[in-house]
Amino acid sequence: MTGPTDLPTLPGTPFDGLLDDARALQDRTIALRRAVHRHPEQGLHLPRTQAAIKEALDGLPLEITEGKATTSLTAVLRGARPGPAVLLRGDMDALPLTEETGLDFASEDPESMHACGHDTHVAMLASAARLLAQRRDRLTGSVVFMFQPGEEGHHGARFMIHEGVLDAAGTRVERAFGVHILANARSGLLQLRPGPLMASADSFHVRVTGKGGHGSAPQHTIDPVPAAAAMVGALHTMITRRVSVFDPAVLSVTRIQAGTTTNIIPETAELEGTIRTLSEQTRTLVRTELPKVCEQVGAAYGCRVVADVEPGYPVTVNDDRIAAEVLELGAAVLGPDNVELLPDPLMGAEDFSYVLQRVPGAYAFLGACPPGVDPAEAAANHSNRVLFDEDAMPSGVAMLAAFALDALR
Repeated sequence: MTGPTDLPTLPGTPFDGLLDDARALQDRTIALRRAVHRHPEQGLHLPRTQAAIKEALDGLPLEITEGKATTSLTAVLRGARPGPAVLLRGDMDALPLTEETGLDFASEDPESMHACGHDTHVAMLASAARLLAQRRDRLTGSVVFMFQPGEEGHHGARFMIHEGVLDAAGTRVERAFGVHILANARSGLLQLRPGPLMASADSFHVRVTGKGGHGSAPQHTIDPVPAAAAMVGALHTMITRRVSVFDPAVLSVTRIQAGTTTNIIPETAELEGTIRTLSEQTRTLVRTELPKVCEQVGAAYGCRVVADVEPGYPVTVNDDRIAAEVLELGAAVLGPDNVELLPDPLMGAEDFSYVLQRVPGAYAFLGACPPGVDPAEAAANHSNRVLFDEDAMPSGVAMLAAFALDALR
């Protein structure tokens, strides 16, 4: 049975064919990813990476601005009609690792490697820019592409915000989106959650000073080593007894250093570690209490203590409404079987949090476990043996483009 022939054709969604078009760009996406992977750069100054991005964007109708304090790159695509602005972000920097993947395009720098997948982020964002440029006539507003250096502990997003990336289109962006690739999730699976997605990350440094002397006569010394050891237990107890289990924190002492040889009681001992929280309230509590605990324990042992907490990245918090919209977008673009609501946050940290403090938006993970590998057994991000399935990248390209198309209809 057929229906009436005189009815108008129903319009398709703005995402029809988007994933197929992203796959059609795969050769370009792979070429940029591998070029960046082969020549990784760390920190805030990545001139070779910046040049590779500019070459990949050449010929597109973009307004490109280079950073002043860093080698960031901002590109603006104007839609066919005036309207609001949205931001899409990809980070650019590598890690201080010696690569042992055996890839044909492995790092040529023995001290640097793209072990967190930022090379794929660069490539996916550049291809999303190309995909959206092909669809300018569908955009009512502007898209800001944020190519950011210095995510790995260098606060690169703050530099770009200071230099105006959020206002690059001439008006403050109204929403923002980013994608982070994961080696330990099924390839092509998009994962996110509303609310806290990733933790804050602060570092602490404690110096305990006593009075050194001979190891055979501790009664003539003030030994900082037992004081430092007692601080480890006291700090862990502080977390379990001062912090609500419903708003958790993780504190890990990751370095203890004291002394030079077996028969000398040292004058000083040092502790260092990391603090992870999922709310600014608990973050403030732990940062306030840690020095007090260390100073009071030190006083009980007769030692002087200097305890400092170095602020790191804030909590990465997804806007509830926008996260829900991205989940719906993912189902429309990638298929409902390729979208997953994360039950819990990750305790890693991310400086896209600085953007999400100022602009409502969402951050999502994209699985890229290599074929034939159990995601639970795959080498993880930040491993010098990590591998990412490049076939996942069109999903990231399509999602970045879909976010802008949906926001700027």
